[in-house]
Amino acid sequence: MERENSELYLRNCQIIRENERLRKKAQRLNQENQALLSELKRKLAAKNAKRKPGFEVELGSNSVSDQMEANKRQALE
Repeated sequence: MERENSELYLRNCQIIRENERLRKKAQRLNQENQALLSELKRKLAAKNAKRKPGFEVELGSNSVSDQMEANKRQALE
């Protein structure tokens, strides 16, 4: 029983270390994702500044494809 507990303890320690490694990786990926999103917004804003007024792309809760559809409808009006 003591040997089994020791094995479970070691396995638990391995899982905790792996979990911490994955948590740190997830944080790095999230930071990279936020930086890429910020860069995309900046590029879209710069590109839209060159286009007709009132033809804006916003990133947020809407997906890019939803925004593109809204822009198409706006252009047809």
